[in-house]
Amino acid sequence: MSRAPQNLLVPFRRDRKRDFAAGTGAELLASKVRQVLLTEGATPHSTGELPWRTNFGAGISRLRHQSNTTVLAELARVYVRDTLARWLPGVQLVQVRVEQDAAMLTLHVRVREGNTAADFDVPLAR
Repeated sequence: MSRAPQNLLVPFRRDRKRDFAAGTGAELLASKVRQVLLTEGATPHSTGELPWRTNFGAGISRLRHQSNTTVLAELARVYVRDTLARWLPGVQLVQVRVEQDAAMLTLHVRVREGNTAADFDVPLAR
């Protein structure tokens, strides 16, 4: 009988044993995807967030301050799809829905990896 892969959850937090929290299944999948999407990768307008790997991450911060149109939704889908294909090739994007409310842009994301599916939000403050 094989065990489900377990790894640290990000953002890092403590568990009840005062160690870094680890997870499996949908919780781990959402954690991996959220980490990639919320890390600012190098774009024509930025140098990237991680000095040792500037290309890692996504450029979804470019979606802030844009009109909430079908174009914005399609750009979000393309950015998420391309980022996952590059950094998490085993993860399949199922859906991205964009919601804008005042100063908050939220991407509602659904992904799948093997038999595991995860739904989660990616908030982008303005």
